[in-house]
Amino acid sequence: MDEKTKESKFAHITRAHPCFNEKMHDKVGRVHLPLAPRCNIYCNFCTRDINKCEQRPGVASRIMDVDQAVDHVEKVTEDMPISVVGVAGPGDALANEETFEFFKKIHEKFPDLIKCMSTNGLLLKDKAEELARLNISTITVTVNAIDPEIGKEIYSHVVYKDQLYKGEEGFKILSKNQLDGIEKISNLGVIVKVNSVLIPGLNDKHIVDIAREVKKRGASLMNIIPLIPLNKMKDYPKPDCAQISEVRDAVEEIIPVFRACTQCRADAYGIPGKHGEDKHLDMTPASHY
Repeated sequence: MDEKTKESKFAHITRAHPCFNEKMHDKVGRVHLPLAPRCNIYCNFCTRDINKCEQRPGVASRIMDVDQAVDHVEKVTEDMPISVVGVAGPGDALANEETFEFFKKIHEKFPDLIKCMSTNGLLLKDKAEELARLNISTITVTVNAIDPEIGKEIYSHVVYKDQLYKGEEGFKILSKNQLDGIEKISNLGVIVKVNSVLIPGLNDKHIVDIAREVKKRGASLMNIIPLIPLNKMKDYPKPDCAQISEVRDAVEEIIPVFRACTQCRADAYGIPGKHGEDKHLDMTPASHY
């Protein structure tokens, strides 16, 4: 896709997508479907969970099957203005076949909704053409490093094509697939946003390098989000506002930055961050990973 066409499509998406346009963030709604529980990488800061309390990525109150997810979209769109439907976990969207089945069904019923998804990018290169055929408009790829010395501290292992790869070897596979996948899907006309988790003392000085590389590969926007200290990174400090602002300002010299992220749950729906209108699923009926 040439740059002029991409800019036109990006402008169209930002008019309606609350995660791509800060001015629309508290005005239009989105719905996340928690039908992707399985994950194919191990992030050292990640703890996926089924609960109704925590407000963070990787959390849902239950896992839906595809038909339940479609029914949920129908109910939500009857109750409130929704512009975007997406799959954001609680695992990796591309590691779950239900994601693809869902997008096929939902496009038949709601062709005008923007379809989006979040992924760690391990399978993005392999699934890019299929995603384009499924009418995915936007994709968010989480890229926390491009330097193996840093990446091996963030990721313990990846599972790719039924093989387990640990440490630096695993990170190199993940990073190559992320960057090649961003380039490939961007060239297919899908708008790419890159999320980077800011980890003080580890990748805080490195995120500008990520920005240069992902922009070169075709990303249109970046979102710098603060570490939530959990799991193996529970002893890392959470970045303060000044640290986040400093990195965002540096990145914005390279690529546009989205600054209104509320780090949504995998089952969130409604208007992001707006009290009383940003909801998540009830606990019943429950299912498990």
